Amino acid sequence: MSRGADPTVGSAKCVPRWRSLLFVPAHVPRFVERAHERGADGVILDLEDSVPLNQKSEARRLLTESVAKVGRQGASVLVRVNSGLRAVTADLNAAVMAGVDALVLPKTESAHWIAEIANAVLELERERNLAEGQIRFLVQIETPDALQRLEAIASAHPRVIAMALGPEDFCACVGGVPEFDLLLGPNLSVLFAARAAGLLPLGFVGSIGDFSDRDKVRDTAVHARRLGFAGALAVHPTQVPIFNEAFSPSAKELEWARRVVTAESDADARGMSAFSLDGRMIDPPVVRRAREMMALAGEN
Repeated sequence: MSRGADPTVGSAKCVPRWRSLLFVPAHVPRFVERAHERGADGVILDLEDSVPLNQKSEARRLLTESVAKVGRQGASVLVRVNSGLRAVTADLNAAVMAGVDALVLPKTESAHWIAEIANAVLELERERNLAEGQIRFLVQIETPDALQRLEAIASAHPRVIAMALGPEDFCACVGGVPEFDLLLGPNLSVLFAARAAGLLPLGFVGSIGDFSDRDKVRDTAVHARRLGFAGALAVHPTQVPIFNEAFSPSAKELEWARRVVTAESDADARGMSAFSLDGRMIDPPVVRRAREMMALAGEN
């Protein structure tokens, strides 16, 4: 598994622990060269929005070398492909290789599209003698139409392991700006659909491009974790340590989790499934949350 793989997140399938996924334009060698030093759980080599049309062929040509470079410290390696049929065909031919853990599928509109991509990836895996199913999908929801099909998209194929709202594209589609009031509902819809399907929910309620105010980024990420998100996509290296911290249990939370698990063992010995701790009622859902916190910290 790649860095931080955690089989406890998601009930239906084993998914990685991606607190931070850092976008890197795949056509800029100086960014690719240092990406492995940033401490992200995963690096997304972007072939889509950050790459000008006349540079996409060069980005694809460099991909084999780029994949090896960004994965040097054990981070997951992802490639974001384009959404147009001609472009995504070229992207898949370049990206399906050993060392790539996942593809990021932008502007996903339907389960059918995911199935088509999955079939193409399987053909390439077989042709290239790669382990079948090794490449997974992170799906980006970026239009109101896709928001209406979340359940089908989330369960479209076993390769799908994570889902995130694309706030900038989504807001542009509805004619709004990426502010809290507009983004809360769509983010929660993605969160609920992802959790129901056993996927990793990624994101936060705000603009992905707003990275200069670190305190605001931290508050937004902490809020996202309290809502139930497991990590976020970063467009700048300064966001990575903030996300890694915000989407990890704090020392205080771990202390609470350990006390809950210890108290639960004592209560179980007395034949009780619910008990009181610090003046609060603790029942199985709370114990589950405590155990998940400990698992995220690498504790059993």
